[in-house]
Amino acid sequence: MFERLHSEPSSRLDAEPAKRAHSALGLAALAALALWEPSANAANVDGPMLNVDVAVVFAVDFSSSIDPKIADLQREGHAAALTSPEIIRAISQNYLGCIGVAYFEWSSPGHTRTVLPWTRICGLEDAKTAASVIRTNGDTGYLRRGRGGTSVSAAIDVGSLLLDRFPGNAMKKVIDISANGENNDGLPVQPSRQNAIAKGYTINAIAIPADDEDPGQPLASYFAQSVIGGSQAFVISSSGPRDYIAALRRKLVTEVSMNVDPHIAATGNQ
Repeated sequence: MFERLHSEPSSRLDAEPAKRAHSALGLAALAALALWEPSANAANVDGPMLNVDVAVVFAVDFSSSIDPKIADLQREGHAAALTSPEIIRAISQNYLGCIGVAYFEWSSPGHTRTVLPWTRICGLEDAKTAASVIRTNGDTGYLRRGRGGTSVSAAIDVGSLLLDRFPGNAMKKVIDISANGENNDGLPVQPSRQNAIAKGYTINAIAIPADDEDPGQPLASYFAQSVIGGSQAFVISSSGPRDYIAALRRKLVTEVSMNVDPHIAATGNQ
């Protein structure tokens, strides 16, 4: 079972603290991107340009709290979703019939790992190639020492910079966060969130709650109130492995669709 929660209207932040936080976050994000592989390695690229309907950055949590079970859930869930008939159909019904996808893993500020550089997906074969890279290079959750905490702020900032550097044109740009905890490392989330929203980017999230989650303080509510934002932003929460894959698939349909009403695409059970 999963739910769709809309973001609240963004509040105006004090300008000077926001500027200082943005500057610090930008430096951390640039350091994290120093090892980012060039987009020339991306699959199915027409020269230097990736002209697509939608560009999506998958920002996947690989902090020390991500055990092998959750790591498999995220890695296999994203790979399976990309190759699902629903996603391929949604992509084909868009104007250009292509999306751009990048996938990175994050934990503390400055700790990111490239899994899939910017890649254009225009059909099932492209999706299978991207999914294979995610399955092969994605986190397994076995080597967790030294990864640190959960810096959602840094994840948003790195995702935002990747969208800034998208090597082409996209009518819609999305930062897609998957995580199992609240921001507990690095700077506060709000400056990064506001910075991404100001650029016209949408931040969506999928929350992976703990087995003993307090029903009075669900992780999805934290993401809805403090993390997501932008046009038609939403968060979903899963209750188990099968539900995670189904929820992620429906979430991606909403994100990559230009012709589907998100109120229809992101609601319901499966």
